[in-house]
Amino acid sequence: MSSPHDFDFFHGEWDVVNRSRTDFLDPDSDWVEFPATSRCWPLFDGAANIDEIDMPYLGSKGLTLRLFDRETELWSLTWSSSRTGKLFPPVFGRFEGERGEFHGEDTHDGKDVRVRFVWSGISATTARWEQAFSVDGGDTWVSNWVMEFTRATVTRASGTP
Repeated sequence: MSSPHDFDFFHGEWDVVNRSRTDFLDPDSDWVEFPATSRCWPLFDGAANIDEIDMPYLGSKGLTLRLFDRETELWSLTWSSSRTGKLFPPVFGRFEGERGEFHGEDTHDGKDVRVRFVWSGISATTARWEQAFSVDGGDTWVSNWVMEFTRATVTRASGTP
């Protein structure tokens, strides 16, 4: 079962290799690869956390707020981009063993999409996040963004959150 400490592995600083599709809904579109850096810190004694990812290639930063609902034992993950300053609709889910799967509803390019986030490959020094969209209610999925996280080997200068 999920717990308030499921994301403890993610606290700290990371180097990130991003792969993202040029068209999030087209499984035949090209992939673009670019680097980023990420930092995550815990709140609520582990039952919440925030991470900020800096993506110079895109000219923006992203922020994820994760909250653990102790009653339902589900996590909600909510994303925001520095480009808009708006919160995207949350995805909800949990970890089963070493894999976390989270689902939600959103729109992309004017189309309703089902969203899936998967966390996997978790170790002390690595993690993998993958996003996929479905336009047919979850029957088929297009993976459109993958982040490969590697623990930062050199601590970067940063302010206190």
